[in-house]
Amino acid sequence: MNLILSDQPLHFLTSLPSDTVVYDLSQQTIHPCVGCFGCWTKTPGKCVIRDDAPNIYPKIAASERILYISHIWCGGFDTPMKTLMERSIPVQQAFIRIHQGETHHVQRAVVPKEAIILAYGADTQEEQTLFKRLVERNAKNMSFSSWKIHFLSPDTLQEAILEEVSQWNHS
Repeated sequence: MNLILSDQPLHFLTSLPSDTVVYDLSQQTIHPCVGCFGCWTKTPGKCVIRDDAPNIYPKIAASERILYISHIWCGGFDTPMKTLMERSIPVQQAFIRIHQGETHHVQRAVVPKEAIILAYGADTQEEQTLFKRLVERNAKNMSFSSWKIHFLSPDTLQEAILEEVSQWNHS
């Protein structure tokens, strides 16, 4: 499955592969994680907060290819994407394992995935460097088999999205 997570509407996407799911996070109700760990203890694998996040994070776990479209703020994902990522903790278990020489949580049926990140708003080299480091660290917890980051201006974002999705149509 292909997954597109965007922090803005993508009305211009008219031709998608049949196995592609798109979420416009600006139209979803996703509350911040409250850190209760209920997803590990009370309802293993399911968040106790009832909103749109429990519909999305299983798709993240099951996707083989994922396209993140996000504004970058202070070297990290901006609020809509960051909130969803924090709410995706149910795809991990409370148990720890050694993964690539580091301690990481045991995953709940998370498929290794190719990740493409179209990042806009990172105006300085320092912010881009910080974001690259964040993605590099997150890649191990998010089961990225590979990842690419493209830093874009808001003016070139639509063209880059269309180009990326067209490559999916031909693979």
